[in-house]
Amino acid sequence: MALLAKEPAHGYQLRARLRAALGPLGAELNAGQVYVTLARLEKAGLVSAERSAGPDRDRKTYALTPAGQHRVAEWVGEVSWPKPDLAEFHLKLVAVAAGRLADPIAVIDAQRRELLRRLRDAQRAALAEPDDSMAALLLEGIVLRLQADLRWLETCEKTWVPRRGDA
Repeated sequence: MALLAKEPAHGYQLRARLRAALGPLGAELNAGQVYVTLARLEKAGLVSAERSAGPDRDRKTYALTPAGQHRVAEWVGEVSWPKPDLAEFHLKLVAVAAGRLADPIAVIDAQRRELLRRLRDAQRAALAEPDDSMAALLLEGIVLRLQADLRWLETCEKTWVPRRGDA
């Protein structure tokens, strides 16, 4: 919806704008999802659609309704951040340690290898983007989160290294 705040657009224009803004993060953006989302927003009264005049009559131009403009303004003003939920890995690590199903250090090492792979990919993608692009900024956020997860794994490892002899 926020991409419609500036001006009405066709679905393919919205998809192109989103892909351009997200850079490599938007590469796998499903075109069908854009249209499904637009249909839902239209049904909810947040966007309206008009068929194009002329040879492209099958093409719809989408615009925010007053309710949609209000919702975008609310959304922009909201302060939110993902809740620090337990991920599957956190639960796996606790289960492995509690049930002695495997060596927790081995589980941590496997997770570390995966995080390092993702970090390398995110850093490469960030380097390929212009410094002032939105995609570079988003990728920097991903890099910082992965680095924080790696630091947490180091803390976990310190917890179990002394306990290895207890088994």
